[in-house]
Amino acid sequence: MKPTQAVCFYDASPDASDLRREVLAGLSAKPKAIPPKFFYDQRGSELFDAICQLPEYYQTRTEMGILRRCVNELAEHIGPECLVVELGSGASKKVRLLLSELRPSGYLGIDISKEFLLASTHRLANDYPWLEVHAACIDFSHHLDVPRCEAFGPRLAFFPGSSIGNFEPGEAVRLLSRVAELVGPQGHLLIGVDLKKDIRLLNAAYNDAKGITAAFNRNLLQRIQSELDSDFDAASFEHYAFFNPIEGRIEMHLVSSRAQSIRIEDRLFEFHAGETIHTENSYKYTIAEFGRLAQQAGFAQDVVWTDPARMFSVQLLRAL
Repeated sequence: MKPTQAVCFYDASPDASDLRREVLAGLSAKPKAIPPKFFYDQRGSELFDAICQLPEYYQTRTEMGILRRCVNELAEHIGPECLVVELGSGASKKVRLLLSELRPSGYLGIDISKEFLLASTHRLANDYPWLEVHAACIDFSHHLDVPRCEAFGPRLAFFPGSSIGNFEPGEAVRLLSRVAELVGPQGHLLIGVDLKKDIRLLNAAYNDAKGITAAFNRNLLQRIQSELDSDFDAASFEHYAFFNPIEGRIEMHLVSSRAQSIRIEDRLFEFHAGETIHTENSYKYTIAEFGRLAQQAGFAQDVVWTDPARMFSVQLLRAL
C-alpha cells in the first residue's frame, strides 16, 4: 500500500515571534531590510512556484535541463542507497529528476514553509512508495539541527535553484560549513549556482512582464499585515529589482510610493517617498569564484556541469 503522508515530520518551524523580531529589527536598521526567508508563507511559496514557470526566469528550466543530462554521471559518483537531504525543497520537483536513477534509501525535505513542505512530501511519498520520506520544517539559515537518520548510508545534500545566492558570501560560507558537517567527510552536496551573464537577461528574470515577481515581493508586506498587528499597505510600495555590478548581485527592493508612517504593534516606522525596504539579494558567481567560496566551507569542487550557453551551473561538491 502506498503511504499517504511523509514517514516522519520534524517541526521546528519559525513562529510569529521570529517574524516579529526580525521585521522590527530590519525596519529599525538603516537602510531598512527584511530577510528573504520570510517570503515563503503558503502564498509566497505558490507565487515562487509560478515564477519558476515564467519565460524570463531561465534558472529553473536551465537547471532542470542540466540535471537531466548529468544524473547518470551523478549516480556513478554517489552510488546507491544514499540519503538525499534537500534544502529549500519547495515543491520537490527537481529532486524527482534524480530519484529513479539514484535509488536512494531515504529522502529528507527541509523547508521553512510548513504547509507547502507537508503537501510536497505527501505527494512524494505517494509517488515513490519504495522511498522512505521524511520532512523537517526548520530555518536552515540559522541551523541544521535535524534528525540525522543515522541508519542511512552516505549522504547527498541537494540545494537547487541558486538559493545559495540569497546569502551574503560570508553567510554562504557558514551555511555550507553546516552542510559539510551534516553530510560528513566524503559526503556530497549537489548545488545549483547561477552564473554571471548579460545584465539584460538578469534584470529581465526579476522583472517579468506578468508582474508575478512584483506580487511575490509585495506578498511579504501582506504577510506582515496578516500575521502581525500592522497597518502595512502593500499597494503603496512598488517592486524594484536590478543588477548591482559592483556587488555582483541582483537586488530586490520595495519602494515607498509616498511619505507614510507604518505601524507594527506600538511601533511607528517613517518612510519618505522613494525610500526602500531591501528584501533580497541574489549573488551571481563565476565557476572559479564559487569554487573558492566552497573551499572556505570545507568542500572541494568535484564536478561542474553547465548548459551550453553557460548561464547556470550544477556543481557536485565533496566534503573534505
